[in-house]
Amino acid sequence: MSLSLEARQFLRSTHSGILSTHSAKFEGYPFGSVAPFVLDHDCQPVILISNIAEHTKNIIANSKVSLLVFAGMEDLQANARLTLLGEAVKIDKEDVDLRARYLRYIPQAAGYFDMHDFAFYRIGITQARYIGGFGKMSWMAGVDMVPPANQLAEVETSIIEHMNADHMDSLIAYCRHFHGFDAQDAEMLGIDCDGFDVKAGNSAGNQQILRFLFESPISDAATARAALVAMSKQART
Repeated sequence: MSLSLEARQFLRSTHSGILSTHSAKFEGYPFGSVAPFVLDHDCQPVILISNIAEHTKNIIANSKVSLLVFAGMEDLQANARLTLLGEAVKIDKEDVDLRARYLRYIPQAAGYFDMHDFAFYRIGITQARYIGGFGKMSWMAGVDMVPPANQLAEVETSIIEHMNADHMDSLIAYCRHFHGFDAQDAEMLGIDCDGFDVKAGNSAGNQQILRFLFESPISDAATARAALVAMSKQART
């Protein structure tokens, strides 16, 4: 696996990070803030922020930002991390498919869409620095983080509605077989060319978002169906 693919798959496993902007109030200083995000189908982070927030004021003055994402808190220096450099650009908050995707991952943000001072900003990645472990690190161009062209943005919602309505048993089987998580309920949150995410809960009330990877990239509804059926058969053997 190439390091850029590993970095992209790592990014897909994360949903929050540290957003650093150029302080408009204190010139020359960086300003860090926590930022939940959802990736679009080009693997670019999308954040929902208020125009009264300090980081939004900074972005309006200087759109160049960085986003640091990392795995686990037990040993930060040993675990993988990824720093993204890019430009934050305001985009349409009323994009129906993107809005639905964002709320599947971050449902607590639903009320923000009704507030006029909240807006979507997409971070267009220009450079990335990935550290996958000791001796495994590299800079890479933003284009290396972009996945192959695909049609999943247009069909994601219909795939998810179908899987959640008709195939929860398969989602539960995936959780148990591929992650060893004894799920009692499961809900698909998102599907992309590299894999999909499932929110699963067990009888003890514990909930996790589990990431599943495809053996090879998918591109549309037909290849998604074939990959999901193959994983279902594998999970039931």
